Amino acid sequence: MHNQPFYNQIQATLADIDAQGLTKHEVSITSEQSAHIQTAVEPQRQSVEMLNLCANNYLGLANEPRLIASAKKALDENGYGMASVRFICGTSSLHHALETRLANFLQQDACILYSSCFDANTGLFETLLGEPDAIISDSLNHASIIDGIRLCKAKRYRYQNNDMQDLETQLAAAKSAHARHIMIATDGVFSMDGTIANLPVICDLAAAYGALVMVDDSHAVGVLGAQGRGSIEHCDVMNRVDIVTGTLGKALGGASGGYVAASASVVELLRQRSRPYLFSNALAPMITAASLTALDIVEAEPQRRQTLQRNAEQFSSALTQAGFDLAGEGHPIIPIMVGDANRAQAFSQALASQGILASAFAYPVVPAGKARIRTQMSSAFDENTLAQAIAGVIAAGKSAGIIA
Repeated sequence: MHNQPFYNQIQATLADIDAQGLTKHEVSITSEQSAHIQTAVEPQRQSVEMLNLCANNYLGLANEPRLIASAKKALDENGYGMASVRFICGTSSLHHALETRLANFLQQDACILYSSCFDANTGLFETLLGEPDAIISDSLNHASIIDGIRLCKAKRYRYQNNDMQDLETQLAAAKSAHARHIMIATDGVFSMDGTIANLPVICDLAAAYGALVMVDDSHAVGVLGAQGRGSIEHCDVMNRVDIVTGTLGKALGGASGGYVAASASVVELLRQRSRPYLFSNALAPMITAASLTALDIVEAEPQRRQTLQRNAEQFSSALTQAGFDLAGEGHPIIPIMVGDANRAQAFSQALASQGILASAFAYPVVPAGKARIRTQMSSAFDENTLAQAIAGVIAAGKSAGIIA
């Protein structure tokens, strides 16, 4: 190492992160993703079964046999990868099929696929907006929206989370600054809090001020709405939102991939100018094919959403009665608020001793002083699994001093 001061600084930063209880430890899973998983525990790396309370596997599709069969069929017929970006020789008929299907499902004119929703969000704003424009962003938006906005030269405004009065204040400021175009950007579901954006009022304010509305619905598609079309359906604003971004990596099978659904002209401009789309390999055929099957299941099996909602309600009610401080409302993300980062880490370790995997979230993932355990429900939890989860969380909470 020729620049030792640089590496000393890196080591000092890591030591500081650890001292604050902010080190993120990765768990090695040796089984398929499901309600119960096998993990390899150091140092002997023996296999341990745990109940997974922190996966985005809302509909239990991560190990669904029909998705696996679709992926295998695509491997046989389309190969392992496209070995190219889309505009050279990386476009498969499967890509076109999934883009059309997603556009129809979300009631938008067109859709474009990305390697991830992070790429979709980072490639969106700089392509569509410029210096004369303005973006008004919720303060708790996902990091990908924040980074995407940073890449854009439009003027930035921020409003306090779900605060519609503050949103109107920022809209008025952008309007008085003579912004050419104004775009409101929000998560449909705020992933660290489990709350749903106030989309009806957001759309009302957008109409009043002539603004566009962009919604990242990654944690809502497949989960919310009568047909599983997300927060935009849940809030009855499907025809009032201009741009919807989302992921294939949560309720729709849990692999990877993202998308933007919008007007045909917006999608076409993204195809021509969006850098993460132009310079990233095309989505693997097996993921594309399995995602089509996932959409089939979302549409044909509403009972998965019903089970998911019932599990979330029972879990939340039991933990509230036990004395936990919970965040979230109307979504299967149910954060257990702790506050101190080290205390949250201790709680996570206590949960592990009860055979439950549930990670601690602390700064910078959530605001400083608001550390939590983010639990997430799944339709894959049967009654016994749900009872085990409730009993284990309560026992861990008591041993860690979170509840009396």
